[in-house]
Amino acid sequence: MQPHILFVDDEAPIREMLSLFFRKKGCQVTTATNAEEGLRLLDGGSFDAVILDIDIAGEDGLGLLEKVKSDHPTLPVVMFTGLGYDPDLLRRALKLGANGCIGKTEPLGDLFAAVQKLIHTV
Repeated sequence: MQPHILFVDDEAPIREMLSLFFRKKGCQVTTATNAEEGLRLLDGGSFDAVILDIDIAGEDGLGLLEKVKSDHPTLPVVMFTGLGYDPDLLRRALKLGANGCIGKTEPLGDLFAAVQKLIHTV
């Protein structure tokens, strides 16, 4: 059975690149462009992990993380950020329940490895 990953990111090129990469690695992928769509998909689907942008078109990705973990406490979430390494942001994300944080400039293999560790089936 293919792991099902939800990507929530407002940037179409990022969503397309991640979708293609993870599909080639054997995952089923669903994407959302904003927090509202991401929550709706989570409530209506079955996912093994979420990759969540920290800054979604001006929306607060950490607020979305808090809502996701409140509604789906065991669902692994990896924060994905283009904001660079920020130790305070990382601490806040981990405190809210994120299972990790990867920069958008990091190799995609690092993101895949982080997700793989969380779901143990990729």
